[in-house]
Amino acid sequence: MVRPGGILKAVTLISAILLVAFLAFQLLEINGDFKFGSVISAKPVKHKCGLSKACPPEHFAFKMASGAASVVGPRMCLEDNLIMSGVKNNVGRGINIALIDGKTGTVIQTAFFDMWGGDVAPFIKFLKEIQDGVVVMMASFDDPATKLNDEARKLIADLGSSSVGNLGFRDNWIFVGGKGIKTKSPFEQHIKNKAETNKFEGWPEVLEMEGCIPRRLN
Repeated sequence: MVRPGGILKAVTLISAILLVAFLAFQLLEINGDFKFGSVISAKPVKHKCGLSKACPPEHFAFKMASGAASVVGPRMCLEDNLIMSGVKNNVGRGINIALIDGKTGTVIQTAFFDMWGGDVAPFIKFLKEIQDGVVVMMASFDDPATKLNDEARKLIADLGSSSVGNLGFRDNWIFVGGKGIKTKSPFEQHIKNKAETNKFEGWPEVLEMEGCIPRRLN
């Protein structure tokens, strides 16, 4: 026969267990909501072209890379659109170039010019025909400089380049400038082909650059 005191103790124990269970479920629900909210707020934000931060208003986001030795071609991305790459099959040995409308960000033309086995004359003609206000993106692949003469270098320098005068055989180089620019461009990287520092046999390491190009407003 169960004593009344035992029944009371059992009821009290069961009530305590139920209370603990209720509080535990409440705590789990609160923590679950907190964790879920934290996951949402901590989700990384994707910026155009994979930039590390968003560009300010009235700027175009870009990211680019030079070619890797003579194997992997350069890449150019503008406003989250891949405009030149080996995947698109529109890059080649020498200097790869994309012309961008400085007001709209529209791609006007892409091309590449072989500076090892090609002729510099078509490249010079191409550079002379670039209109004022056009943004110019350039990237090297394999060898950008053997056929590059003084006239071609001067035309590229007029687009805002500081390094084209020193560009040599199998150097890696990336550059963003523009026709009609009044100062030297801040968007340029150059690394010399040196046996003691080359990452690849006969070629330096790949260059990468990202940034925000101001939109032309007039």
